[in-house]
Amino acid sequence: MTLMDRTAVLEIRNPADDSIVGSVETAGPDSVATVLAAAKRAAPGWAATPAAERGAAVKKAAGMVRDQRRELAALIEAETGKPRSEAEEGVLAGVGTLEQYAELGPVHRGRSLLGDPRATDLMVPEPRGVVAALTPWNDPVAVACGLLGAALVSGNTVVHKPSERCPHTGSRLGGLLSRAFPEGVLQTVQGDGEVGAELAASRDVDLIAHVGGTAAGRSIAASAARTGAKALLENGGNDPLIVDTDVDVGWAAAQAATGVFANSGQICVAVERIYVHQEIAEAFLSALVKEAESRELAPLVDKRHRDGVHAQVTEALAQGAEPLSGGVLPDGPGAFYPATVLAGCTSAMRVVNEETFGPVAPVCVVPDFEQALRQAADGEYGLAATVLTSSMAHAQRAWRELPVGTVKINNVFGGAPGGAAHPRGASGSGYGYGPELLDEMTQTKVVHLATPGP
Repeated sequence: MTLMDRTAVLEIRNPADDSIVGSVETAGPDSVATVLAAAKRAAPGWAATPAAERGAAVKKAAGMVRDQRRELAALIEAETGKPRSEAEEGVLAGVGTLEQYAELGPVHRGRSLLGDPRATDLMVPEPRGVVAALTPWNDPVAVACGLLGAALVSGNTVVHKPSERCPHTGSRLGGLLSRAFPEGVLQTVQGDGEVGAELAASRDVDLIAHVGGTAAGRSIAASAARTGAKALLENGGNDPLIVDTDVDVGWAAAQAATGVFANSGQICVAVERIYVHQEIAEAFLSALVKEAESRELAPLVDKRHRDGVHAQVTEALAQGAEPLSGGVLPDGPGAFYPATVLAGCTSAMRVVNEETFGPVAPVCVVPDFEQALRQAADGEYGLAATVLTSSMAHAQRAWRELPVGTVKINNVFGGAPGGAAHPRGASGSGYGYGPELLDEMTQTKVVHLATPGP
């Protein structure tokens, strides 16, 4: 269910044409307290539910989302600008994740220890209690389903706050999922960062799972330190791409364009900065410009976000970057921004050293792989990195030396199912997705069971 107060109203406009999608009231302090109290009451009963039954409920919820995938995709498109076909792919990815955790949850296991033969020693996973899940707008169903599925199948109750940029999507998703669970097990509240901060500060919350920006993540971590809750954070990234001298330039430019321009650059593991060897820089830039000019991008999520992207580009141009493509605000309605390629970039520019989260490719030319690796490793973020190279020696060095949670060699978005790397530094902490997420959603109890008497 969704509980809301009269505190404020979120008005959502379609980023393609500025038309009003709708408005949603946000939760006030009384509603947040009521929802958390209901989650806390429901927690013992849900924790005591057999794991197989919890898994069956999550699987049932997945089926409900699958049945309404087109409606959810339409809402995602209207609120965030994500093309409907891609939005539906994201919904189905969320369905797949729910189904994965429905299977993994019941076989998540502890260990028995080898102690005194007259006793039994166990390490048993137990749910943490109440989980506050704060999820983003850029892939709202897929990301939410991962956190919600893992939390619920592990026996936790969940209060979910979707992003204030896609409240209608979050409300509809919550309404579908909650039908599969007892009252109080899964609830949705609406609101902006103030509501998220209120959830994070509550002593009724045992784990805060947040996917979003680094500033919010740091605030959540500080709240968790005060309350004793666990903070599970996947936050901002500034992912580098290294282009070695021995690769096909056309292929490398296509890889770079995919990494930078997919979902208009609004992906946590998007390519945010490019280091290309000077021997192939001219040919690479030419090919990358052709890639950029051939792409018609969906709008950014809103004009406020577009203003932030354009501010970084404008600053870089003032500092000497050369605009090879894009970089100009388009006329007309909506929050559109062109595929942008900037040459002559340096690490002094914000567009290189901060997260942009838009369709901007800042390119830095380097004299050798050594410097590319050194500059790619520099910075406060540690989410992911990509290296395009034909050299096994360079590939081995890259994955060992880059201080990030995920390293991809020769494929910007490659990876097997079930991967769950640790983000580092300003990018967060804890496993996201994969079987390891079940470990994050549980806590271990050690049991020593001895027989009585001498």
